[in-house]
Amino acid sequence: MIGFDLNEEQVAYQNLARTFAEKEMKPYAAELDRRQGAAFDWEIVRRFARANLLALAVPKEYGGLGIDHLTAAVVAEELGAACLGISEVAGGTWLATTCLTLVGNEDQKRRYLPLVCGKNGTPAGLAVTEPEAGSDMAAIGTRATKKGDHYIIKGTKTFITNAGLGSFYIVFATTDPQKRDSGLNAFVVDGDAKGLRLGAVEDTMGLRASQTGELIFDNVEVPVANLLGVENTGFLIAMQTLDMARPCLGAGAVGAARSAFETALAYARKRKQYGHPIIGNQAIAFMLSDMATEIDAARLLTWKACWLIDQGMDSTLTSSMSKVFATEMAERVCSRAIQILGGQGYTRNWPLEKYYRDVKACQIYEGTNQIQRIIISSML
Repeated sequence: MIGFDLNEEQVAYQNLARTFAEKEMKPYAAELDRRQGAAFDWEIVRRFARANLLALAVPKEYGGLGIDHLTAAVVAEELGAACLGISEVAGGTWLATTCLTLVGNEDQKRRYLPLVCGKNGTPAGLAVTEPEAGSDMAAIGTRATKKGDHYIIKGTKTFITNAGLGSFYIVFATTDPQKRDSGLNAFVVDGDAKGLRLGAVEDTMGLRASQTGELIFDNVEVPVANLLGVENTGFLIAMQTLDMARPCLGAGAVGAARSAFETALAYARKRKQYGHPIIGNQAIAFMLSDMATEIDAARLLTWKACWLIDQGMDSTLTSSMSKVFATEMAERVCSRAIQILGGQGYTRNWPLEKYYRDVKACQIYEGTNQIQRIIISSML
């Protein structure tokens, strides 16, 4: 039977995440958005670590929260409602730990998953994108050459969330560029590995509370024991990881849209023109009606994708749908919210312009929405 009531545990995590977001994220969001370019504020990490939220996707036996994907989406919405930028510190870590949990062997899990857990937890990251390999993952040029009991990794990764901050990274490299996707591999690389360094930190339009940048691999030695899964299965590993991650990305966008909607709704109830609140004007009321409807629809689609994952069913189609619909919905809602506030919405006195800048990124990373439409259409 289909039901839409969250269970007792899910409600508890929702309340925990909402309280955390209100106390530990929202009061700092505007300041951290403005400060990009300065040294990264490690207090963000410490706040997440104290709540063990970096370890959301880590099974309990390794020290994590071990929650299911639907519960994770509920948490992601609450964090996104406070600040998508701050959320990225945890979101980038969830990507890496999801991948490691999915295909890592027991030794790899026991060595690396505890690093993100507990009050001393540190971030992790997923390193896929390159200057010449974005949507075309098979064009990855970072090379992994096997020498004895090590691989030597050489290349550059770009637009990496938590670049320079991670205790470890899941790095995708090719053993043979001519094989394209059949030559890709995934490795666990220590954040302090010799030859690994942080390159340029991006000056981004949104998500400015997080750190996104280059990772440069200058002949980094990685033990053969750090290869994830079977050799030359990296492309499949990346696809499986992203399928599982996209609904939570969509849920974070739902959270940001919800905050924009609530801001616009409260303003429309108080702002008077021609002697009455502007919510009494049909033009405004219909905009708010559409916003509320689309937010609910997007939430339910992300929940369905997560439910499919939790049931062990094929989620690829619905995961892609949920990312496309939720992230584009969020941009529309934020734009309408700015319009409802008029000139006020266009200033930094209100958070709407930040929501708008942040949600735009959600259509780009973890597979652009254009790529998602290719996936969707190929499965129809």
